[in-house]
Amino acid sequence: MEKLDSRMSSLQLQPPTYGNSITILSIDGGGIRGIIPGVILDFLESELQKLDGEDARLADYFDVIAGTSTGGLVTAMLTAPNENNRPLYAAKDITDFYLQHCPKIFPQKQRNLIRGAAKLVNQAVLGPKYDGEYLHNLVKEKLGETRIHQTLTNVVIPTFDIKLLQPTIFSTYAAEKNPIMDALLADVCIGTSAAPTYFPTYCFETKNSDGSVKQFNLTDGGVAANNPALVAINQVTAEVMGGKNADFFDVKPNQYNRFIVLSLGTGTAKIEQKYDAKKAAKWGLLGWLVNGGSTPLVDVFTQASADMIDFHLSTLFQTLQSEQNYLRIQDDSLTGDLSSVDVSTKENLEGLVKVGENLLKKPVSRVNLQTGCYEPLNNGTNEEALRKFAETLSKEKRVRLVRSPTGRHAMAKKY
Repeated sequence: MEKLDSRMSSLQLQPPTYGNSITILSIDGGGIRGIIPGVILDFLESELQKLDGEDARLADYFDVIAGTSTGGLVTAMLTAPNENNRPLYAAKDITDFYLQHCPKIFPQKQRNLIRGAAKLVNQAVLGPKYDGEYLHNLVKEKLGETRIHQTLTNVVIPTFDIKLLQPTIFSTYAAEKNPIMDALLADVCIGTSAAPTYFPTYCFETKNSDGSVKQFNLTDGGVAANNPALVAINQVTAEVMGGKNADFFDVKPNQYNRFIVLSLGTGTAKIEQKYDAKKAAKWGLLGWLVNGGSTPLVDVFTQASADMIDFHLSTLFQTLQSEQNYLRIQDDSLTGDLSSVDVSTKENLEGLVKVGENLLKKPVSRVNLQTGCYEPLNNGTNEEALRKFAETLSKEKRVRLVRSPTGRHAMAKKY
């Protein structure tokens, strides 16, 4: 396939109104397990670079990138602009970022000090496991004063406001309509990552042009949507239904078959290592909050929402005879510390890299809600599916360049 000129490949993705599809990337929450989608994204971006040149970045191909918790952090890394107005991080840098910083975000020395039964109870009752100071400083340092509206493509990052007891969805679309929602990207990332029992909740304010103030009291976006794929689709649908967004002039509200969605999980424990009713029947409040070094209550609601959204979207795309437009990549075979969100030893982090690499070789699968297991679909491997996905993204970008006035002008100048 002929490669795009490097200048063209660096152009901002033209609006969906000039194309055939709306492209969405969704990344689940999962703490240190964000390494797994990091490996997957590295592979996808490398395939796009084979097609369109080494300057290609994921933000050049997706209309929306959505992420919850650790997925929200990855979203920011892929979409925040650097001094050259290109993505702050290439996908290949994500894994190294996690390997370098996770041991300081989740210090194991601190974790070891609370292993005793009495101290474990004290920690569970009196405060979060980690103070979050290193994470907060790191995110603020990397993202600086970048605000939601400045991302290189549209972003959707779910959080949960505990004062309002309802989800708060930060998105480029909301920021453009209401300046009060145009928060610092760093504040949003810290808020969506404030996992209950692991990190403290996070409060910040934004100001409107008239001086009015909005306060946010946030905890982990996984409370609302650990798998943010459906939230992203709903955000786009709202723009289409409004009829006032020029990006979607040629898209009808019910044309869900025009969505192309890549949804990446962060892995879950092998079924034999999950909880069972006989043991759980004896748990009180502390049993649900702290059990064997994990937090069953958090695990239950995050995994339940992720799988239900996967099931819903899978059914929707099958009904529309557009099953090829939805790709979910998830691993349900994690064992021991690999299934944790915070065991950041060198051995465990490197093990998660291998999980991601092995997941590329596994067959494309779908969760069976009867068994709780992922079952092969006989559609080849995830690696093969991602190559096809890269080709689809590249073709869509080309179509928009040809049809849009900006793209035609760029090509006319070159030739």
